Formats: sequence, structure tokens, C-alpha cells
Amino acid sequence: NKFESLSKVSFMTSRMKSLKYLDMSNNLLSHDAADAQCPWAESLRELDLSSNQLTDAVFECLPANIKKLDLQNNQITSVTKGMAELKSLKELNLASNRLADLPGCSGFRSLEFLTVELNSILTPSADFFQSCPGVRELQAGHNPFKCSCELQDFIRLERQSGGKLFGWPAAYVCEYPEDLRGTQLKDFHLTELACNTTLLLVTALLLTLVLVAVVAFLCIYLDVPWYVRMTWQWTQTKRRAWHNRPGEQETVLQFHAFISYSERDSLWVKNELMPNLEKGEGCVRLCQHERNFIPGKSIVENIINCIEKSYKSIFVLSPNFVQSEWCHYELYFAHHKLFSENSNSLILILLEPIPPYVIPVRYHKLKALMAKRTYLEWPKERSKRALFWANLRAAI
Repeated sequence: NKFESLSKVSFMTSRMKSLKYLDMSNNLLSHDAADAQCPWAESLRELDLSSNQLTDAVFECLPANIKKLDLQNNQITSVTKGMAELKSLKELNLASNRLADLPGCSGFRSLEFLTVELNSILTPSADFFQSCPGVRELQAGHNPFKCSCELQDFIRLERQSGGKLFGWPAAYVCEYPEDLRGTQLKDFHLTELACNTTLLLVTALLLTLVLVAVVAFLCIYLDVPWYVRMTWQWTQTKRRAWHNRPGEQETVLQFHAFISYSERDSLWVKNELMPNLEKGEGCVRLCQHERNFIPGKSIVENIINCIEKSYKSIFVLSPNFVQSEWCHYELYFAHHKLFSENSNSLILILLEPIPPYVIPVRYHKLKALMAKRTYLEWPKERSKRALFWANLRAAI
């Protein structure tokens, strides 16, 4: 028909003492909150108001003793708490409306069956069955579900509810986002880490702390920044040398050996090593920093050039050596040459015993060399020194 006012319909029924079932579907019914009160027949138990023009205000004009209420295909957007107190309502149909979430049960203490299909529910409340403990069946399929973290609790709710979701799983399908459209909710899963912001932050913080700890360990104990800096200087020096001499592919050897030593051991080098190697038959041409470093070039560049122009590199090892930063530079570049050219260019002379604990942790190359390579020990007895010099010449 063409009934328009819900309050007028209620007046029509107020004197019908035995009326139990009333079907007012497919009319033009609406209700304004400012309209008069609604004196429904007290005997009314089932009311069909589907396919009308009713909005949220309809809950202010309903029979108090109603048990079954059909409000599908209207324009209801929400069921506001406190709007209605239908203590006897057991079955409520709100399909094909404009609901954005599941209604609460604050006014429907006896509700057992609820239908909210074909609404606009993206992420239904996960606490529905807690707020509506009497509901035995919820029909909420065919909504445009947004598959995100918020929906995880609702999916978990289905497992805990023991089959209270009618039409599960076929009627419950993702609509958003685009790449998950058509996926059934039962097949949608996200990790706890992806959805728990607190857990994600704690995990990120822990990973950051671990990363900082690893970097700190590498910097303090292995001196990684030092090696990075040295590698950079070596590559820069090689690049400059390549640009200055583009036609030369190989470095011309000018010296038999480059000597690396601590300044504190210079007296032994100048009074013992150099005189014995540079004099006599088969004299050895030595490269020593005081006389062969080119003024104007950086120390690192001079070290690299001297090592590359020398057939061998002699390292005078002592406790003083391991305390010298420049000696470690020279050892690093000589070690780099050893591996890059696959040569046997290192000669180690142990001038004084070096206790292992004296060698800093970052000098792991020196520890490795002393463990793997044979070195010549400087004898304290004069009678053994002739053999030492013979072995050293043979090594060169």
C-alpha cells in the first residue's frame, strides 16, 4: 500500500487487543524522532517493516513486547544504544540496509537470531558475541569485507563461536583490497607481527639494538672502520696511479725489499739489518722510509708505492711493532699485495718475543701470519747470527 507514517500505523493497532502478526512491508513508511509516541498493541509479537523508508529513528517507535522484527531493505545506518528496549526480541532482520558495523545487544537482551547481510560492513566488531551472549546464529555474509588486521579478530571469532556464523565460509569473501578480492575470509591470514603494532615496534627495537651491538663489536674489537678507511685509501692511490700512468700495466721493481719497523727499533735496523744486507757480495737494495719516501706525497701513498716497487717486504716484529699504527698500515697493504698477486713476498723477523695478549684484537692479520708463516728469530748469541743473515739473504 502507501502507508507513510509509522506512528499512525501504531495508533491504528492500539485498540486491536488480539493482534499478534502484522505485515507492513512494501509501503512508504518512515518515522521522525519528533513524531508522536507509538502506542502499539500490547499483544503484537511479529512485525514486518521490510522494504520501506525507515531510518535509525525506527527504534524509537517499536512494540515493546515484539519477538520477531523484520527491518530489511530500509535505510538504517546504525542501532544506537539506548534507543530501544526490546526485552522480548529474539529474531532481528537488518539485511540490505546501510549498517557499517554489527549492532550491539544493549537493548536486545533476548536476541537469538540476527541477520545483517548485504550491508556496508567492512570490519565487523570482534566483541559481538561477548556483548550478545544469547545469540545462537549470526548471518553477516555478503558484506564488502576489508581484509586487514582489524578483520583478524573477527575471523578468530568464527573459530571460537562454534559455528554461529551462518553461511560460513562461502558467503564471507574479501572485497578490499583489490589484490585480495574474491578471497574467502577463512583463507586470509596475517602474522601476529604484522598486526600487533606493539610487537612490531618491540621487534624493530630489538633488531636495531642487535644491529647496533654487532656494529659496535665490529668497530671496537675488529676495527672495521679502520679497514674500510685503509681499503678506500688503497683504491684511491691505485686509481691515481692508473690515471698518472695509463700506458704502464705493471709496476717496475726498484728494490729487493721494503723494510717495515717501529721507530723504537730503528737503531737495530740502521746498525744491524741495513749494514749487513747492503754491504758485501750480493748486496740487497733496501727501501727505507727515511730515504726513499717521496716528499709531497701522502704517507699512505708512499707506503703503497714502496711496497709495490719492492720484490719482498720485511717486517721487523716486536712489542713496539704491534703498538705502531703506521706499521699496521704497512702490514695491511703488504698483506693485500700478497693475496692480490698470489706471491710469497712477506718476510717476518721476530726481533723480540711477542706475547699473544700484547697483540690488539684488531691485528688479526698479524696473528694469522705469525700462526701460519715461518719467521726468522733474531738470535741473542753472536755465534748464531751468521746463519741468521744467510737465511735472510736466501729468503730475499
